[in-house]
Amino acid sequence: MFAVPLPWDFQPLASDRIRLDLLRDDDLDDLYAMQSDPDVCRYLLYEARTREQVTEVLARDRAATRLAERGDFVQPAIRDVDGRFLGTMYFELHSIDDRTAEIGWILPPASRGRGYAGEAAALLLELAFGELGLHRVFAELDPRNGASVRVCERLGMRHEGHFIEHMWLKGEWTDTGHYAILEREWCARPVSPRR
Repeated sequence: MFAVPLPWDFQPLASDRIRLDLLRDDDLDDLYAMQSDPDVCRYLLYEARTREQVTEVLARDRAATRLAERGDFVQPAIRDVDGRFLGTMYFELHSIDDRTAEIGWILPPASRGRGYAGEAAALLLELAFGELGLHRVFAELDPRNGASVRVCERLGMRHEGHFIEHMWLKGEWTDTGHYAILEREWCARPVSPRR
């Protein structure tokens, strides 16, 4: 059986327009502005956070730098070429034996509509299916989040399921959309989603 080359210690990833690197203490103001915005949090699993909560989350996520076993994650910052904070990515190992991971993204309103989420996700998918040797990467999202659905589609992710009233969240039953892409599908893509 093919073994995933773990552990993997986070190393910055870059394209022409963006860079993924670890969160830093000086990201607190930007992270707080994003995670305290009710519109940003509308389709996330948590309510808008207080500054104290974001401080705790930043400490936790800043320390997540290694992928070694199931449940390990990294949550790097997306930055432009000048180092300006544009949002965050999420990448979690779900199964070592099945070589599967989950991917996600959060961007504040000022960073949306410019292709940053897709470009950042492409960097992580290239890592996943290249250096890490994974077989499958999936994303779960609220289907009402049209922008995230479009990112999945542009990445070539397949819509695998729509779970109706899948969870009770924020005072209502909400659906969950499931998208995924396989290594062979990623490698067969004719065009990269990078700009």
